[in-house]
Amino acid sequence: MTKYAQGKYTILNRPKYVGRKDPTYRSSWEFTFCTFCDNNPAILQWASEPFMIPYRNPLTNRNTIYVPDFMIVYIDRNDRRHSEVIEVKPSKETTMENARSQRDRAAVILNLAKWQAAQEFCKSYGMRFRVVTEKDIYLNTRGR
Repeated sequence: MTKYAQGKYTILNRPKYVGRKDPTYRSSWEFTFCTFCDNNPAILQWASEPFMIPYRNPLTNRNTIYVPDFMIVYIDRNDRRHSEVIEVKPSKETTMENARSQRDRAAVILNLAKWQAAQEFCKSYGMRFRVVTEKDIYLNTRGR
C-alpha cells in the first residue's frame, strides 16, 4: 500500500486563511498547493476542505457528500477578483483517456459525478470550479 504525505499545514500568513479548521493536506501535491496559497500575494483568501456538497455516487447509487480540497479568492492580472473551488487530483483520475487501470476508471466515474455537483454548487454561488493535476502544480518546475 502506498503511503501519501498527509498532515496539517502550518499557516504562515494567518490573515489570508479563512477556513474553519486548520488546513489538511492528503498528498504532497496538496501540501504544495497549500504553500502556494499561503505565499502567493495574488491570493487574498483560502480555505482547506471548505464545503460539503451533496451528490449521487454513480457506483453505489447512493446520496453522499463531496468535500472539495480548497477554496481560493484571488486577484487576476487585470485586477479582477475571482473565487474558485479547487480539487487536486492525479491526472490518471481525471479522464478515461488518462486512466491506466480499472481502479483509475472507477475513480474517473466517481470524480465526474462529484465535479458535476461541484460545478452546479459553484455556479449558484458565483464561483468557478477547477481540477488541478500534477501537471498544473509542477508546470514551472519541470522542463518543457
